[in-house]
Amino acid sequence: MLIEKLVPRKWDARKELVIPGTEADTITFCVEHFLALSKKAIADHGAFYVALSGGSTPKALFQKLSAPPYAEICDWKRIHLFWSDERAVPPENPDSNYKMAMDAGLGLMPIPPKQIHRMQAEENIEENALSYEKQIQSTLKKNSFDLIMLGMGEDGHTASLFPQTTGLKETQRLVIANQIPQKNTWRMTMTYRCINSASQAVIYVLGSSKKKTLANVLLTPEDIEKFPIQGVGTPEHPALWILDDSAASDLSLYKSPPMN
Repeated sequence: MLIEKLVPRKWDARKELVIPGTEADTITFCVEHFLALSKKAIADHGAFYVALSGGSTPKALFQKLSAPPYAEICDWKRIHLFWSDERAVPPENPDSNYKMAMDAGLGLMPIPPKQIHRMQAEENIEENALSYEKQIQSTLKKNSFDLIMLGMGEDGHTASLFPQTTGLKETQRLVIANQIPQKNTWRMTMTYRCINSASQAVIYVLGSSKKKTLANVLLTPEDIEKFPIQGVGTPEHPALWILDDSAASDLSLYKSPPMN
């Protein structure tokens, strides 16, 4: 298994990096990592609390995870699915992160319906964001998320924490409605407080289209107003960045990272 052969490299106090290789190898590593975390969490506290992400990489991960042989390995009945962010669209809309995950195969897995916690962002988004926060608290109780899945946009956003948006300054809430002026819309998103309290936040960055932004994010001083993804990770819970060769091609792992 790839996960047994690869050890993440410490990048700085808040980040660890692993580069499994090709896109296919990286997706396999992501699936194995998901399964390893789920097994550990279930053994520790009887459930696996995961917040899913939208995007092409999570879609490929979900497709592989819900197909043999991995589908038979996962203890689906002990998994609680949440989402790290959602667009202001109904669940049947093609742009819905919920729909993507369900259509990619997770909807066919034997997860109890009461353990699938969809973000209802299509209406009353501010009220529903508060309700989602309460749902997280009542479900997880004293536990943290075992895994929060994240991607990185070409503008350096993650979840729906976009550059220059008010959500970047939120320090108390776990989930908020964030207005995205550059897209003329609202989205529901987990906040830094929620993301950085997870046992493991993972940032998946695959493909050559992300290499320039990735190098800027990892090799320049922190400015979360410009690159919100730089706010993910703490010394206690470093974020794990999973990169493929194409995304990492402009990144020299021998260059000393900026120490913030």
